[in-house]
Amino acid sequence: MSEPLRILEALLFAASEPLEVRQLSAELPPGANVPALLGELGQFYAGRGVELVQVAGKWAFRTAADLGYLLEKSEHKEKRLSRAALETLAILAYHQPVTRSEIEDIRGVATSKGMLDVLMETGWIRLRGRRRAPGRPVTYGTTDAFLQHFGLDTLADLPGAAELKGAGLLDSSLPPGFKVPDPLLLASLQADELPLEAEPEVTATDEPEAIDIEDTNAPPSVRTS
Repeated sequence: MSEPLRILEALLFAASEPLEVRQLSAELPPGANVPALLGELGQFYAGRGVELVQVAGKWAFRTAADLGYLLEKSEHKEKRLSRAALETLAILAYHQPVTRSEIEDIRGVATSKGMLDVLMETGWIRLRGRRRAPGRPVTYGTTDAFLQHFGLDTLADLPGAAELKGAGLLDSSLPPGFKVPDPLLLASLQADELPLEAEPEVTATDEPEAIDIEDTNAPPSVRTS
């Protein structure tokens, strides 16, 4: 194994979080071809107990997917999310940037701010900006932590309609014209978004926050560590 490859391996092994190519380049000898070295390192670890993966555009060593069950025995921290929270997270991932009222329109039921706060605590979603609309409602989007937790490089890696149907997550008798949106990670504010610093306009149509009764359902288990 060449010296640059050994350095690359050591950096990734010791890192507490995924590293960007530029971070790796800064520690390698001048002229080192980092993408080529990453490819070589990935081949070296292919089929072993740990593998080199790209998540959120960064690189890290992870336990091989088929051996993940071994780590479940040592998992201690567990956070439970309600079914409503999981639905909200899925809608947010596929439709971002999206406001709370837009999430409610898609789900067909009210969404409590408390549920969005719970998702914020996981670190999987963030406040993006404000919609250019009456009241200037806050828009939400996913974070790199969301991609890292679910083992995704980009949002384009989220499953499509065929994969969701195959996993039994979509009803086979869907309405005509139904399609799963193509998610995009839009880092910069869009034309219909304002910076968060913009103060919301108080309007006579502002309504008190609704409470999502569905949040009290028995929650499924979702591991966050």
